[in-house]
Amino acid sequence: MKSMVILGIILIVALMTGTYLALGNSFSFGKDSTNDLTMLAVLLLLVIVVFVVLKYINQIKHDKATGDLLEGDWDGIGEYKNPIPIGWGLAFIVSIIWMIWYITLGYPLDAFSQIGQYNQETITYNKKFESKWKNLDEQTLKSMGESIFLVQCTPCHGDDAEGINGKAQNLTHRISKASVVDMIEHGGNNFKDKFPGGMPPKMLSDATQINAVATYVAGGFKGQVPGAWAVCSSCHGDKGKGSPFVGPDLRAYSDAFVATVLTDGKKGEIGIMPSFKDRLNPIQMKALAHYIRTLGE
Repeated sequence: MKSMVILGIILIVALMTGTYLALGNSFSFGKDSTNDLTMLAVLLLLVIVVFVVLKYINQIKHDKATGDLLEGDWDGIGEYKNPIPIGWGLAFIVSIIWMIWYITLGYPLDAFSQIGQYNQETITYNKKFESKWKNLDEQTLKSMGESIFLVQCTPCHGDDAEGINGKAQNLTHRISKASVVDMIEHGGNNFKDKFPGGMPPKMLSDATQINAVATYVAGGFKGQVPGAWAVCSSCHGDKGKGSPFVGPDLRAYSDAFVATVLTDGKKGEIGIMPSFKDRLNPIQMKALAHYIRTLGE
C-alpha cells in the first residue's frame, strides 16, 4: 500500500506540473483569486481521483468476496446476494424522475432558444412576404426576378446570362444544339423526383438523325419536323412541351422546371449547382423563372 501512495503522489505532481506548463500563464498566484481557486480545484480534483482509483485497485488486489450465494450456479460460478447500494438506487430513481420532467416540461422543449426564435421569425416573415406579393403584375414579377438573378445567378451565369466562357448554362435560350446532342448520346437525369425514368443513352444512333433533331430542338421547333423526332415526342410531347413525370419541357424554362433546378441543384460543366431551396421561396422561384424566360425575347 505504501508504494501505491508514493506512486499516487508522483502521479499528482506530474499531472500538476503538466497543468502548470500548459496553463501557467493563466495563473497569477495571489493577484487573481479566481485563477488561484481554479488551480486549487484542479489539485483537489486530482488528489481525489488518483487516491480513489488507487483505493479500488488495492481492493481488487487484496480483498476477497464474502456473503451468501444464491441458489444455482453456472459452470461452478455462483452469484452473491448483494443488494444494490441505497445511494445508487436513489440516484437511479431521481435520474428517471428528472428525465421525465426534462422531456415533458424542461429545457429545451419549454425554454427560449435563439434557433427557435430565428425559425419563428423566418416563418412569420415568409407568410408576410407571400401575402404581400401574392398577386404580382408582369412588371413587378420581372423586376423581382431580375434582382434575384443579379444577386444569386450572375456569379456563374454572368450578367448577360450567357454563362462564363461558355461553361455555365447559357440562359438566353432554352437549350443549345450541343446540349441536345450530348443528351441523346449519353442520356441523363438531374431530376429523379420529377422525372423518375430519366433519359436513357443512345435513343438515336444515326448521326444524321441526331443532328436533325438537335437542330430542330435548338432552333425553337421551327421548320420541318424531322422523322426521328417521333422517338423523342413519346416523352416530350409532339410540341416539345413535356409530360408530367415523363419528360421536361424543351421549349421554355417553365416555372416547374426552374423550381426543380433551384430545389435539387444540378450537375454542370463547371461543377455542381447548389440547391437554393432554403434561400428562395416559391414566389421568388416563380419570379426568377419569369425573368429567365424574358432573356430570350
